Amino acid sequence: MKQPITTRSYIPQPLVQIFTIFLLLLGSIGIVGGSFFFKQAFNGVSETKTIKNSDRYLEIRHQLWSSQELVKHFPKDIPTDATGVRLVYSPGVLQASNILQIKFKLPQKNIQKLLVQYRELAKHKYRGGDTNDHINLPNGVPTTFFYTSESAAQFFPPTYEILVLDAHDRGTAGFRWNHGDSYGVAIDSSTSEIVYWVEQW
Repeated sequence: MKQPITTRSYIPQPLVQIFTIFLLLLGSIGIVGGSFFFKQAFNGVSETKTIKNSDRYLEIRHQLWSSQELVKHFPKDIPTDATGVRLVYSPGVLQASNILQIKFKLPQKNIQKLLVQYRELAKHKYRGGDTNDHINLPNGVPTTFFYTSESAAQFFPPTYEILVLDAHDRGTAGFRWNHGDSYGVAIDSSTSEIVYWVEQW
């Protein structure tokens, strides 16, 4: 009985090694290249995250901010007699909050008129501090940080009245304020400054 003859094709060992090295090299290039492009994309998002150019206020106020109900207390335009305008807008990438805050000075009579108006509308009132201080008070609600401050400190000095026009808790029973929104104004009569703010998280 004849034995069947099996023919095997052998790839030379050096060729296998070269092919393996080529595949490893290609994989490494893919990982490095992919990481680079991912990093560039992520950096691009974080670079555009915060806008401080007050010339873009109208665009942000009327187009970029999605919930117009939350910014209805903001001026439709920056008043012509406003000075020292500072703006911070962050669209809330990933888990970050959506933030819009604009600060400017107005003539004293205008500030006093706004103070009377917003005191009547406010559901919560605080003096100085920041959102962490306010939420930890009895029946406290989250407010904001002083993002438009001219110093590194992000809390309001005690000369500021923080007037919360509304705040909505959208968290769960065991984790209050995990999600929600809060908006209002902060007014310093001594410096004739007003800060309009809204946060959504």
